[in-house]
Amino acid sequence: MPNTEIGRVSQLPPTHPGEILREDVLPELRLTVTDAAVKLGVSRQTLHRILSGEAAVTAEMAVRLGKLCGNGPRLWLNMQQARDLWHAERALADQVANIPNLRLA
Repeated sequence: MPNTEIGRVSQLPPTHPGEILREDVLPELRLTVTDAAVKLGVSRQTLHRILSGEAAVTAEMAVRLGKLCGNGPRLWLNMQQARDLWHAERALADQVANIPNLRLA
């Protein structure tokens, strides 16, 4: 089911979790990208790709972020999944329209 805002389909994709991490979380934790990468046990380049939205938050990264931020991995995975689903629904809309909707008895 597509994202909805007050009864209508959202035209804007959900925010990339890397953007939230970059704009809100790291400043609140007073961490630089380098410091956060060290604490997460990943390279600065890996973290930078997520922060810039070039890379998705994987399950492994979600576990790391959830531990660092104290909010668990599900939040990070749910944000990434919402974004991925939003894009997939739009990219496949024409093809999916031709798939029959079969129901089990």
